[in-house]
Amino acid sequence: MSNSLIFDPLISWTLLWTLAAVAALFVVFAAYKRLNGWWLRGLAALVLVAALANISIQSEDRVRLSDIVIAVVDDTSSQSLSDRPDQTQTALDHIRTEIAERPNTELRVVRLDDGENDSGTALLTALSEALGQEPSGRVAGVVLITDGIAHDLGVAPQLPAPLHLLLTGQETDWDRRLIIRNAPSFAILGEQVSLTLRIEDQGKAPDASTTVPLSITIDGGQRLDFQVPIAQDIEIPLSLPHGGINVLQFETPLTEGELTDRNNSAVVQINGVRDRLRVLLVSGEPYAGERTWRNLLKSDSSVDLVHFTILRPPEKQDGVPVNEMSLIAFPTRELFMEKIDEFDLIVFDRYRRRGILPTSYIANIADYVLKGGAVLVAAGPEFGSAESIFRSPLGDILPGAPSARIFERGFVPEITELGAKHPVTEGLADMDFAPTEDGGMPTWGRWLRQIEVAAAPNAEVIMSGVEQSPLLLLDRVGEGRIALLASDQAWLWDRGFEGGGPQQELLRRLAHWMMKEPELEEEALWLEAIGETITVIRRTLGTEVPSVTVTGPDGTTTELVLGQVTPGRFEARFEAPMMGLYTFEQGDKDAVIAVGPAAPKEFENTIATGDFLEPLVDAERGGVFRIKDALPDVRAVQSGRPAAGRGWIGITPREAYRATTVSIASLVPTWLLLLMAAGMLLGAWLREGRR
Repeated sequence: MSNSLIFDPLISWTLLWTLAAVAALFVVFAAYKRLNGWWLRGLAALVLVAALANISIQSEDRVRLSDIVIAVVDDTSSQSLSDRPDQTQTALDHIRTEIAERPNTELRVVRLDDGENDSGTALLTALSEALGQEPSGRVAGVVLITDGIAHDLGVAPQLPAPLHLLLTGQETDWDRRLIIRNAPSFAILGEQVSLTLRIEDQGKAPDASTTVPLSITIDGGQRLDFQVPIAQDIEIPLSLPHGGINVLQFETPLTEGELTDRNNSAVVQINGVRDRLRVLLVSGEPYAGERTWRNLLKSDSSVDLVHFTILRPPEKQDGVPVNEMSLIAFPTRELFMEKIDEFDLIVFDRYRRRGILPTSYIANIADYVLKGGAVLVAAGPEFGSAESIFRSPLGDILPGAPSARIFERGFVPEITELGAKHPVTEGLADMDFAPTEDGGMPTWGRWLRQIEVAAAPNAEVIMSGVEQSPLLLLDRVGEGRIALLASDQAWLWDRGFEGGGPQQELLRRLAHWMMKEPELEEEALWLEAIGETITVIRRTLGTEVPSVTVTGPDGTTTELVLGQVTPGRFEARFEAPMMGLYTFEQGDKDAVIAVGPAAPKEFENTIATGDFLEPLVDAERGGVFRIKDALPDVRAVQSGRPAAGRGWIGITPREAYRATTVSIASLVPTWLLLLMAAGMLLGAWLREGRR
């Protein structure tokens, strides 16, 4: 029970104080005039002011509320090292026992896991959320059980009670860490790229050696071993083996005594790009489609194009002196003998044999393909004639053999069943370009000429034309690639004839497939990661694929079954259970990907220390104690007093309560006050009247 006086004036406080002041003046004046009843008038005025002030007695029935102590327990990954889990549990059990022995005191335990997206230890954020769920008037103290590493020091909350830190770990702990100082996001193939890394020891490291072994692997392949110094920035020059994403893993072995090997490795993903793609385009004669090829190749900023058009074949004798012509001589020997290996792709557009390229030069082109080069033949009527380039050493590797038949009629190119799976033509049928005038489904425009060819045994026919005869044929020969387009009418799509078609996309894909761009490989396995979800994508020309073996960073394996989503494309999703490097293997195909950093933020600093949190603890008059030394007792201290000492920590009792019932009654009834005031005024009048 608690009683208190409250004031609820019948008039405003301003008016009440004004009336009190006026009454006081009259009483003073009466005293000055030596009126015999001045003190009775003063008492009457005081009673009237008290009546207007409406003084009441408030009575409360109170229930005392318990004090709350908040314990934030750090269960992040760095707390799993060494004997820290046991230390944490021991400290928590001790705090539970101490609080249970204190009267009217409760313990709230908040457990903290790893932050999302490798955000580290959000220790103070968890404390802020715990404080937000409890009345601040009941919080008597806060205890943090952690290794002292917090990654959110900038969000420290205002605390209503002392803060204490119980520190896990040992003073003799040490750990080795590999750090990537600098790594580019992309690099040019064939050129060296330099990475900067550093290996440093933390804590009480032994002074055994000044160098340590370092291994480097690219895409999980052959390991390269080095000896590198400790505590020095190291420049590592590397050359990327292929285009696309290259996953580089750096690792130093676990040394006896160090806390963990989770920060002994690092993963870097570098996108390998070609510096420039050099293309040689040889047009056998001027025609409408010649500009289409030129515009396509010139529109790609990554392509260096060398283009020759044969305007004056050797058999043309018009008597014009050579020195009066504005044309340059065709440097056949320089292009096809001396510098042919510098080109990534050679395109023959309606080229016919006219004696410009000797047979030995064409044989050298065939040898160039076998060694890894690429040749594309865009055929016109000349391909079926006696001057056909097929009737040369190049014919031995071409994917199609011409007959003497030429179709001179309109037809709509079609994608074959194989072409629906091939990356060059996959999805072309679904591309929007020109809807029909009647609002129906768009169709491709016609081509008006096709050369009949017979596909070679190993050729891939991905497009067909008249009477289902092969239109676009691809083949791999030796280490190189060769393609044959059995028509010179692709430019009609570019001009929008009968609505046109996806000519630019088709020819762009074709050229980049021949130049071995990774994203256009027929048989490919690649990975895409969003957060901890990995999408496994397998492209194949087959009808089914075996399961994929997934190897995690801890060496565990999982079998993953892929499902077909489109013809030739199989996918599956894999939820990574932990951060690190994952390897996916399917037959002769493999791919690697890093989920998060190989060394998460939790393992950047693994040595337990109170240096980061000590300023916050000192500001709240708390203490820092190592669990391994001794666990402190819990005492009650007054607010504002030191809350920690040798072997003890303090909490501040808050004496909070909850009122169950509240009653209010007037101190003196109003009628009695008025009666008293009237009596006093009457007494004053009678006393003064007698005098």
